[in-house]
Amino acid sequence: MSLNQITARRTSALLASLLAGASFLGAADDAAKPAANSADASAPAAQSQAPQSQNEEIARLRAALAAQQKQLETLQKALEDQQKMLQSAIAAPVAKPTSLGAVASLAPVVPAPAPAPFALPATPAPRPQASPAATGGNPCEAPPDANSVPPYLRIGSTCIIPIGFLDATTYWRDKSAGSSMGSNFGSVPYNNTVNGNLSEFHFSPQNSRLGFRVDGDWKGVHFIGYNEFDFNGTSGSNALLVSNGAFVPRLRLFWADARKGKIEFLAGQSWSLLTPNRKGVSALPGDLFYTQVVDINYIAGLTWTRQPGMRVIYHPNDKVAFAFSAEQPDQYGGGSAGGSAITFPSAFSAYSNAQIDVAQNVSSGQNLFNQPSVTPDFIAKIAFDPGPQLHIDIAGIERNFKVANPTSVSTYGQHFSTQGAGVELGLNAELYKGLRFINTDYWSDGGGRYLFGQAPDVIVRADGSLSAVHSGGFIAGFEDTVKNTLLYAYYGGIYIGKDLSYTSATAAPVGYGPISSDGQNRMINEFTFGFNQTMWKSPRYGAINLMGQYEWLEREPWFAASTAPKNTHDNTIYVNVRYTLPGSMPNF
Repeated sequence: MSLNQITARRTSALLASLLAGASFLGAADDAAKPAANSADASAPAAQSQAPQSQNEEIARLRAALAAQQKQLETLQKALEDQQKMLQSAIAAPVAKPTSLGAVASLAPVVPAPAPAPFALPATPAPRPQASPAATGGNPCEAPPDANSVPPYLRIGSTCIIPIGFLDATTYWRDKSAGSSMGSNFGSVPYNNTVNGNLSEFHFSPQNSRLGFRVDGDWKGVHFIGYNEFDFNGTSGSNALLVSNGAFVPRLRLFWADARKGKIEFLAGQSWSLLTPNRKGVSALPGDLFYTQVVDINYIAGLTWTRQPGMRVIYHPNDKVAFAFSAEQPDQYGGGSAGGSAITFPSAFSAYSNAQIDVAQNVSSGQNLFNQPSVTPDFIAKIAFDPGPQLHIDIAGIERNFKVANPTSVSTYGQHFSTQGAGVELGLNAELYKGLRFINTDYWSDGGGRYLFGQAPDVIVRADGSLSAVHSGGFIAGFEDTVKNTLLYAYYGGIYIGKDLSYTSATAAPVGYGPISSDGQNRMINEFTFGFNQTMWKSPRYGAINLMGQYEWLEREPWFAASTAPKNTHDNTIYVNVRYTLPGSMPNF
């Protein structure tokens, strides 16, 4: 029963009781009048001796009736005021969640106490409404609405949403690559090896992610703080599969962004500006293209890193954006994520890891930043978004490398330097509703680190000088949304050019290329397709998704022995169940 109905019933009962009392008083008054008239006709002398107590009782009853009628009028007016307030509250629009992932408000709703009988109900004070001038246009400073479910938490004048999902991933490979749940692009085993004749089947929760996002406006500046981590960190335990899956958290993203008008500034660890976008030059994961696959290493041919840096963005209008960033450098010689490392001249083997990163620091526990560097990596990007159906971005990168000859320390002067550069083109177009075509292309001299570490940046020549290695990658694919199902298919590839140097006419070459059997990769190709089915979703409670992916991965080295296969490939199947936390930001 509604509050309006309860109030109406109580008021009706009160009116009935008051009217009954009024009728009784009226009847008593009328009965008194005939009795007095009869007494006048039969005994006029007795009129002067009428009891005074009877007149006083009638006067008292009339006064009580007048008081009750006045109280009745007051209650009727209070009821009309209450009905107007209820009608206004019912007619007010209830805010609806804007997207999947709303969270309940933390502000408790406390009901007002019921008024005492025959007492005037207290009229609640009107809720203060913050004006745009008072809040500066900040939705996080607006008064909470008890009738809605805000999809975010509020602390002070900021809005906070939890970010993340919980994954239960199953994966199977027909070759034992020893690469955890991420594909080992650069070291797929050959069929004539032991691992090429073994398979692997595993469960893993490591791709689960947790974090938060903070938004607010202050004096016309919109700021965002973003944090995200997963559980793919390097563990010191050797018993992960024996007694306890003690997977280690790993920082993915941790950055802050501020924008006022057309100028925006970002600092912290973010996706590199060289990562293709789906929208503008935003660093938010939802505005980037790194495929829809389950594989935590994404796809061969994608240009990306997550690293510290700073960037400045200029927005001349809503359709064009310019960005420039300075990001963490690394003088990379290969050897990470299954990629092939360069071959050093024996006279300059001291360059390895001391001056050029060949990724042995990951396994040996050395300092990740122990290699020298000249300048940050400089990246510039321009993005065009003429409409929601089309996005185009063009990015360029400039890099600098330098080493010192350890055999000439007595001269304190012999050093070598070189530069690297690359360009990335990205296209994301909606062909018709729900179906999108994606293409990204990258070519560089000295930019192989951004191809998921599959290509080295530089080699060391026989005389100790540096040479930038040619490398490139591409991706082409489709994404289609059919009701609650996302379908996708991509083809990606990486090419790594040879760069050789000879100490003498008869000596074996050094650098990168056809040096030794199965030594360094020439091409890596991947074809993959999959689905993402939303099984259930709720703005209050989140969503559950069922995901599947098939992956065919091939690699071809620069040189193979006459008795060895010329290339190799493996097949991988992923099945993933994901629960996504609720949460979405207000409209700033």
